[in-house]
Amino acid sequence: MAQPPNSELVFKVHRREPELVAPARPTTHECKFLSDIDDQEGLRFQIPVIQFYRNDPTVMRGRDPVKVIRDAIAETLVFYYPFAGRLREGPGRKLMVDCTGEGVAFIEADADVTLSKFGDALQPPFPCLEELLYDVPGSGGVLNCPLLLIQVTRLQCGGFIFALRLNHTMCDAAGLVQFMIAVGEIARGACAPSVKPVWQRHLLNARDEPRVTCTHHEYEEVADTKGTIIPLDDMTHRSFFFGPTEVSALRRFVPPHLRKCSTFDVLTACLWRCRTISLRPDPEEEVRVLCIVNARTKFNPPLPSGFYGNAFAFPVALSTAGKVSQNPLGYALELVMKAKSDVTEEYMKSVADLMVTSGRPHFTVVRTYLVSDVKRAGFGEVDFGWGKAAYGGPAKGGVGAIPGVASFIIPFTNKKGENGVVVPVCLPAPAMEIFVSELNSMLKGTGSATGTSSAFITSAL
Repeated sequence: MAQPPNSELVFKVHRREPELVAPARPTTHECKFLSDIDDQEGLRFQIPVIQFYRNDPTVMRGRDPVKVIRDAIAETLVFYYPFAGRLREGPGRKLMVDCTGEGVAFIEADADVTLSKFGDALQPPFPCLEELLYDVPGSGGVLNCPLLLIQVTRLQCGGFIFALRLNHTMCDAAGLVQFMIAVGEIARGACAPSVKPVWQRHLLNARDEPRVTCTHHEYEEVADTKGTIIPLDDMTHRSFFFGPTEVSALRRFVPPHLRKCSTFDVLTACLWRCRTISLRPDPEEEVRVLCIVNARTKFNPPLPSGFYGNAFAFPVALSTAGKVSQNPLGYALELVMKAKSDVTEEYMKSVADLMVTSGRPHFTVVRTYLVSDVKRAGFGEVDFGWGKAAYGGPAKGGVGAIPGVASFIIPFTNKKGENGVVVPVCLPAPAMEIFVSELNSMLKGTGSATGTSSAFITSAL
């Protein structure tokens, strides 16, 4: 269902000077190495997350969310003290955390707007994001900079916004949520996190004698012979809602032998197919979709509870643009399911070995689309004392070293109260029109269609 546009929402944010929040008590000063999964080139960037909280006069009466959260961060950093350090780079581009205890960057702010002004559908992209998560000059580098930047903005209604920027080499979505939940627990009065943090990054290091035993198309060097990396100008950000009705409509295209596919599989195949059609590459050009797969349970024994490092793989489905565009959805779906099934403990060890033998390469971005499912990450469950978030998760789509490549599948409840997911998509404006039309035709079960998709949620920017 299309939502009314919110493009005219403008507000002012008054920020105090940024400060460093250090651990509340002295912590160990040591050097801790990241894993060989953590420090790959494709994770050397900052990723933004945003949480919206409503005012609840029945709880935390008279408490200031800025002070409560600032104090809780300081206490939590006693347990998660590597976050208070700085990254250094050693021989072979190996990254390590110098646990200096300097602290994380923190900004206190006030906005002259109420939460209701953001509309009923809180989903990326959000207006004035750069004001809600201010990029402190000199703070955004991978090395020698704060590993977390957090801004807490009070709203006129008594609600607040918690925005965070993470150096992705430190942890993945599951690890970040573990840290945020710990801050929430301490904000609500706990003396320590219920889940103790576990470093143990060596569990995802290369073997003593590295040997690449699996095929890793995701790290192949692909020449952009036809200039198909998405241009950064004229980019359009839009979000698409998929509830039970939309998912059922897409499942009509699933052939019998693939009926056990997950919602992630169906959505990824659909998004990949629509995106490929919209960008109109040469039919013989190879296109790829990378699926983020959490590998924590792929190990025997599984990675320990409390491990907060990056523990995922980028398995890739690849084909020619013509085959993805012209074949039924089942073609792309089968490729996605096969790619996900490739991830095993041996696969992860092979990736780590590839990193150290190949110079820690970036995953391929030429004609590539990346889809990450954060439905189960738990962003919306983070509670600082004012209840669960009205929205919690990635602040925008298309993030990363190459904007426009990534989409997130985010849990979402629409205006009707239907539970589903929202997917931010970032494309050049002309391609976005084709994407919307193609998605609309699939949802309506027609061969081709034009017009505005019923799943389209108007951008807030």
